[in-house]
Amino acid sequence: MYTFNPGPSAIYPAVRQYLTDAFDEGWLSAPHRSEKVTALVRQTVTDLKTKLNVPQDYTILFTGSATECWEILAQSLTPRRSLHIYNGDFGEKWYKYAKAIRPASTGLSFGLDELPDIASLPFAPDDTDLVCITQNETSTATQLREGFILNLYNRLGGALLAVDATSSLAGLNLKYIKADIWYGSVQKCFGLPAGLGVMILSPRAVAQAKLVNDRSHYNGLPAMLSQMLNHQTNYTPNVLGIYLLSRVLADREPIKTVHQHLADRAEKLYAFFEQATPLTPLINNYETRSTTVIGLRGDAGLIDAIKAKAREAGLQLGSGYGPLKNTTIRIANFPAVPDAAMEALVQFFAKEFPG
Repeated sequence: MYTFNPGPSAIYPAVRQYLTDAFDEGWLSAPHRSEKVTALVRQTVTDLKTKLNVPQDYTILFTGSATECWEILAQSLTPRRSLHIYNGDFGEKWYKYAKAIRPASTGLSFGLDELPDIASLPFAPDDTDLVCITQNETSTATQLREGFILNLYNRLGGALLAVDATSSLAGLNLKYIKADIWYGSVQKCFGLPAGLGVMILSPRAVAQAKLVNDRSHYNGLPAMLSQMLNHQTNYTPNVLGIYLLSRVLADREPIKTVHQHLADRAEKLYAFFEQATPLTPLINNYETRSTTVIGLRGDAGLIDAIKAKAREAGLQLGSGYGPLKNTTIRIANFPAVPDAAMEALVQFFAKEFPG
């Protein structure tokens, strides 16, 4: 069975051997303050920076998940308010949780085929701490590209830019210097089981965390940053998750190679579905289509029938999300999904809808 679920998604087959190795090498009961584990954390951080092209002066922290970052950022980097720009469920949820902590926070929604007008954004740098975007919105199969993020970053003044990159981190060659906070989880483009989040902070974000000095929350950034100086976490870490991440990174190609491969596959898939099936791409605007999550639209009856036939053929297609659940299919174009799976997917649709 090939799975195209956009999360939790396909994992690398080698993870099976990594799990056995973790057991045999004693990682499952290793004391997390020991040199064995701190050396692992140190090496994993080094490999993340090397394989993903993260600037050396940026700081990497580990969390339990990407969604945990919503509260960490609101508590530790947002003494006044944040502005959230979103077009899907995950961006909107981030806004709602931030607003529960900082009631002055505001949100701005935009359409699936649209890009917000940066010049008219409703915020002033002197009263907004954080501007928040979702680089790749998993629920709507949309993407904010490098040029938009650069233009937004140049508009911010003193505000920080935070980016949810959950379904693109480790899949796309992101330009980290154009934002202050990036975060994601490992169950998508890293090709690993869920249970570990990665947060990347610019020097500006670190300085702001020290200035705000949030000491009233267990996972406040000052404590997390202090512990990471010794390659430790302030909580008992997911040592197995970090070990698996380290193994995957060691075996991975550089992010530029991964990015190009995913971009080529996405282009072919979009071209196929534009011509060969009764399903159509969910996103019409080429500039806002996701590279890593392919969204397809159809009526609910057709969607159900296709998903059922695909299961019989050994293909598990991803369902839509939220209000799009019954009328869309999502296809994860993640690195751990093999080319053979994509070929099987195309052959399935070509057989079901010849001509």
